[in-house]
Amino acid sequence: MSRLKELTQSQHRNAERQKFVKVLMSGKINPKLYATYLWNQHKKYELLETLAESHGILDDLPGVSRHLKIEQDFNELWGQDELPTIVPSTTEYILHMKEIMQDPISLTAHIYTLHMGDLSGGQMIARKVPGSKQMYNFAGDTTALKEAIRNKITDDMASEAIYVFESATKLFQELMELDIEHYME
Repeated sequence: MSRLKELTQSQHRNAERQKFVKVLMSGKINPKLYATYLWNQHKKYELLETLAESHGILDDLPGVSRHLKIEQDFNELWGQDELPTIVPSTTEYILHMKEIMQDPISLTAHIYTLHMGDLSGGQMIARKVPGSKQMYNFAGDTTALKEAIRNKITDDMASEAIYVFESATKLFQELMELDIEHYME
């Protein structure tokens, strides 16, 4: 059994302690700020899931893909012609993904970190955010899906999973630095 969760616990906690997460969990996040978050997440998930699919990583994870659901949530909330800001950490993440695109082990670490978060803590977030929350809506047996993801992980994925948590932390910090007048409604 992998100890990946324990090996990344410090970085996971740090990400959860960010001001953006507090705003997200307040139940009063500004829809524009949340949509900006979704737009940045969409860029990450779309590339990750495309690469993971090309390696067959998602073949036995039915319903795990999130990028189309994130896009639905974004489109529901974003009513402006101009697209939101892509923050530097999202650009860095995309460049990093291009460096590891041929490494199924690293890609699996990203699937574990992001998608397991959506299956777990994401369910609490779904109760607090605006819109229809399709990003957090998983069809089928979520317990089985979590177990299938856990069956793919190994301890040697720790450095890549740590990178994902650190990237999320930067994203949260950068979102709070944007010129959005009120973070909460």
